[in-house]
Amino acid sequence: MRRKAIVVSLAALFFMAALTAFGASGDKAKVQGMIISRAGETMVVQNSEGKITVVLGDETRTKDNTGLFGLDRKELSHVVLIPGLKVSVDGVSDDQGRVAAKTITVDGDDLETAELIQAGLHPTAEQVAANVETLAEHQDKIETNKVQIAAHKQYIETNQQNIAINKQQIEANIKNIEENTQRFMALSEYDVKGQATANFKVGSSKISAKDQIELKELANAATGLKGYIIEVMGYADSTGNAAMNTKLSEKRAKAVITYLVQQGSVPVRHIVAPGAMGEYGEAASNETAAGRGENRRVEVKVLVNKGVAGS
Repeated sequence: MRRKAIVVSLAALFFMAALTAFGASGDKAKVQGMIISRAGETMVVQNSEGKITVVLGDETRTKDNTGLFGLDRKELSHVVLIPGLKVSVDGVSDDQGRVAAKTITVDGDDLETAELIQAGLHPTAEQVAANVETLAEHQDKIETNKVQIAAHKQYIETNQQNIAINKQQIEANIKNIEENTQRFMALSEYDVKGQATANFKVGSSKISAKDQIELKELANAATGLKGYIIEVMGYADSTGNAAMNTKLSEKRAKAVITYLVQQGSVPVRHIVAPGAMGEYGEAASNETAAGRGENRRVEVKVLVNKGVAGS
């Protein structure tokens, strides 16, 4: 009898400890980490403790603390919540072990980096290419100096030091690219369930009547899917300078998002941050008027997480 009482007591203590560790439904919860995937109104945040599912609701606020000591607050749209972004989530736990978000705080600098990677404008790829070219030049110098090694020994040693430095820089740049690219690998885990392309006149971000119909049909199809997100990428032709084209492609992407939200009844939390690609990623040659017309476009894709689609 005494042994049975001891077992019951230990079981009760273990149960209470489990409740303390995981928190009861409705308890306040705080999660800090990096978004590794996003599916409609839910996203998964990874930190040193593991993966936590965060649920977005109509009352969820997304903000960026700016100014001295972070005292100013800038309200943001949920479209900034893209894979790879570091976030701090305040909310409450639910009966499924998830966190219902009330406030999501992001870092403006980290968001800017994430958007640059999303737009394919990360500068480290150019740095790696430049360092590889420099390394090749130094390799050629070493081969030449080997022929005259007696007279140029010091010169060879100097070049070897430079090569070692360049190799370290290349390795560091490659690591940087891999880390940042990993932030958006989650998009490869999505199936494309629908897509549309809107084309624009020179210097314009106005959506044509024909493309409005296509976008509305795409929105109607998307809203019937479970756990969908919409990716919007804006492009421009080579007319004008690169900075102007990047701004114009962003303006076109935002015009499409506005139409999807206002006319297609797509909740803004189902749309990831738009990509402003500028002249990068041309669909046709910019040497002809027809080709430039194809490049002045916004591509819209409806994506569903493969895990959701297969469930």
